Amino acid sequence: MINDAGDIRERVLRDMTLLAHHLDALPNGRFIVQSHGAVGERNAQIFGRDGRRRRSFAMGRAIEFMMADRQNNLWSAYFDEGVYVDPISAAGLVRWDSGGNQLWRYRPPQGVQHIDTVYAFNALDTLAWATYYPTFPLLEVHANGYFHLRKNPVTRPSGMAVQGDQILMLGGGSRNRRDRLHRCHITVDEAVVIDEAELTMPNGTPLKRYARPVGRGACLYLRGASVRQWYVLTMEHFSPTAGSCVGPA
Repeated sequence: MINDAGDIRERVLRDMTLLAHHLDALPNGRFIVQSHGAVGERNAQIFGRDGRRRRSFAMGRAIEFMMADRQNNLWSAYFDEGVYVDPISAAGLVRWDSGGNQLWRYRPPQGVQHIDTVYAFNALDTLAWATYYPTFPLLEVHANGYFHLRKNPVTRPSGMAVQGDQILMLGGGSRNRRDRLHRCHITVDEAVVIDEAELTMPNGTPLKRYARPVGRGACLYLRGASVRQWYVLTMEHFSPTAGSCVGPA
């Protein structure tokens, strides 16, 4: 574990029988680990603060994003290889409590296409955002089950950061460039692109290659050359004239 000051602490997880694909911290010092698995397989395990396994449960196949927050919400977003074959993954987006109990599944309104693959996801406490293939609407989901869909002009983004009525989307768009940032204003009905910029490193060099970004509220985290090197992107980094740079996390 690495905190905001860069301090590293080691936590041993005991009796773990999964090959970890996703891992996240839960409230009260607990952890959840998820792996690939067959339909119905218990491919998620929760560990207590003492490192001992507390529960195993089936979370579904083909998870694109798995994120926990500080309010005991756990979100799992899926891609097509699970959506069309696994009953849990079929919703495309599912909310659980921090004990692994399923509480909510996405059901699009009549006339709206269901989730094939979630391309970008963001979650912080009681609110989550997603955009998904094939039509890439902007989906706002509250922990109480309320959700709202908006038109979104940015197709195939790889990550997003949300602050108030603005959202930064990385990648995608008409030119489908991974280093392209789209700054959007969120209205009642749509996300409107108001600025664009090229994402660069702090020294100005282009940031062309990166692992799957992690969006938490106003921050978008991108992994560097190693698992211990991370960069953070926020609205404050955005500059449409000079290009936008990421800062060390």
